[in-house]
Amino acid sequence: MENNKGTLAALLQKVQDQSARQADFLASTADLQKTTDAETGNAQIVIEQNRGEPTRILDVNDHAFGQMSNNIGIDVKTAKRLQDAIPVEFDAVVNKLWTKDPKTRMLRAHMENEETGTARAIVSDKFKTFDNVNLLESTLPQLMESEAQWQVVNGDISEKRLYLRLKSNEQQGTGAAVGDVMANGIGFSNSEVGAGSVSAYQMFWTLACLNGMQSEKKSRWSHITSARDSDQWGMLTDEAKDADNKALELKLRDIIGTYASREAFDAALEKMRAASNDIIEGEYSAQDTVDNLGRVMQLTKKETSSVLEGLMKTLGQEGYAGNPLSRATMVNAVTAAANRSELDDVDVWQKRGGDVLNMSSRDWQRVAA
Repeated sequence: MENNKGTLAALLQKVQDQSARQADFLASTADLQKTTDAETGNAQIVIEQNRGEPTRILDVNDHAFGQMSNNIGIDVKTAKRLQDAIPVEFDAVVNKLWTKDPKTRMLRAHMENEETGTARAIVSDKFKTFDNVNLLESTLPQLMESEAQWQVVNGDISEKRLYLRLKSNEQQGTGAAVGDVMANGIGFSNSEVGAGSVSAYQMFWTLACLNGMQSEKKSRWSHITSARDSDQWGMLTDEAKDADNKALELKLRDIIGTYASREAFDAALEKMRAASNDIIEGEYSAQDTVDNLGRVMQLTKKETSSVLEGLMKTLGQEGYAGNPLSRATMVNAVTAAANRSELDDVDVWQKRGGDVLNMSSRDWQRVAA
């Protein structure tokens, strides 16, 4: 299951290290205090000592800062400008708003010791703490035992999300053209910090370039559970978290079996073969076609340029070189952009590849015009 880069081992180590430092605090905003580090100028949150718990000072990372700003009704760009220009005054404004309109929040932190750490999320008291360690513990055993012979392609953790994507060494077949070998795939993502749901999705890999495309088969579960009692705030116990997670772990196991289906993979191969017959006729330039696609998919200029670069790479691959542009070519051009994108944007490009494959005839005609 491991690849030759040791990706899975590195991901597991990172998840375990972060899990060991994870702490969750539940409190009313009236019991919190925003302050600013005098040396760095960075925002901090102070949780005052309460019921035997020590005072804790948490640095606020960029993601948590954005959540804090949104929660008090100030856009992030303005809040950052206030933090940099008038931090003392901004502290007073936040603290006044927190006291005037108190709300129960969960602070998710990575602790350096018992009293200091980093606030990585400020989320609702209904936030379901299905963490990265839960995701891996509930999926890896079944993935390892699957007849699909899953192998890790890539996996990593950003400030916002965990990603893990695998390909099947057993379920493979010819896609859009001779020499265009594809493999079944499965992907997972999760956000411990309120930046997305728990997701499992089917995907397909073009093995010549390891471009990945997400299919429309995707399951999501929101991080929502019942509200917790803020009068009993403190560090949430593992027992309380585990009670929320058992049902979701079972659902994930069922989904893995579904996405490992040979029938679902064969259906996708047929779609790619059919897409190779959607040829762009007449005189055209690659730039014109990519510009048309950019307009249909509402891409930015920078994103459209990424597709053009991906198209140039695709046209050099076996099965595509020397052949006219087709919908299948454009699928690969779009998914190729994922290989050069930021970690949190890879899923976006892989989903866009699936969108091109499943694009309506009307929209495809606008691309091919």
